[in-house]
Amino acid sequence: MYKNLLDEAAKAREKSYCRYSGFAVGAALLCSDGEIFTGCNIENLSYSLTNCAERTAIFKAVSEGKTDFTAIAVVGAVKSGDCLSEKCFPCGACLQVMTEFCDPGFKIILAENGEPKVFCLSDLMPNIFNSSF
Repeated sequence: MYKNLLDEAAKAREKSYCRYSGFAVGAALLCSDGEIFTGCNIENLSYSLTNCAERTAIFKAVSEGKTDFTAIAVVGAVKSGDCLSEKCFPCGACLQVMTEFCDPGFKIILAENGEPKVFCLSDLMPNIFNSSF
């Protein structure tokens, strides 16, 4: 199952608009009902207006009424590189968006030597800042 998510993320990565960094990222978000939403990074000359692949996938899903998520796969590398060889961790902004919709056990799937490497949201963001504060 997680290998399929990595493959979907790799396909989404092909649509990346990474004109400035040359680093293409793709994400595939698995909803609890089995539907998958994909996203890619979309850069802007003003880097602060860039959107990451993970947030693109999450925002697409939320805009379609989905808010119950099981896992997300994330892959990335330089545009011509192998996106399944090394882990591409989500940034802090993406992790914070995940905390809005996902519990600490939400699975984050990264690629390592072509195989899925599974983390929980709480592994990557142990001190979650959420509405319980």
